Amino acid sequence: MTRALIVIDVQESFRAQPLWETISDPKIADKVNRLVRSARRAGDLVVWVLHSEPGTGDVFDPALGHVRPLEELDPRQDGEPLVHKTAHNAFTTTNLQQLLTENGVRELAVCGIRTEQCVETTARVASDLGYRVTFVVDATATNPIPHRDAPADRSVAELLADPRTLPADEAVRRTEYALAGRFATIATVDELEAAADLRA
Repeated sequence: MTRALIVIDVQESFRAQPLWETISDPKIADKVNRLVRSARRAGDLVVWVLHSEPGTGDVFDPALGHVRPLEELDPRQDGEPLVHKTAHNAFTTTNLQQLLTENGVRELAVCGIRTEQCVETTARVASDLGYRVTFVVDATATNPIPHRDAPADRSVAELLADPRTLPADEAVRRTEYALAGRFATIATVDELEAAADLRA
């Protein structure tokens, strides 16, 4: 086993936020499930990562019950690791690198929520650590991004009405440009499925 699929933050915490109505792909779980099935078929390691902020009292506080995979997902309990992170990337506050090393993994495919935040940051750190990284762009999702000067407590309608707000599709496009040829290979679910079928 030299490859792993890292599923990052595809969790109910996001669906519990009002901003979920603006998510770029509300059916992201379907695409993640396709990747997971392909990885399992090819004998690749699947690692589930959840973001956790204990004691905050918000949707990322495990005490509220939202820090769990989206209900449409099917994480196995038989050897598929589940790690909880408290940083943007999946390495800094977890034993992810140790898990990958123990399993001989040198190539990663990353997917999840949010495209330009935790998924991109994980891809960058993984690249710096020497992994060969594939960023599965259409199995990521994000929200429109407020301007740096926008008030933090605005409603979704106010966010969307602000002409300074960066649309979600533009955030995805910029992430592709930032990663491609530097930190990761950009691929689609279809491409990863085809590659996994060849290895199976």
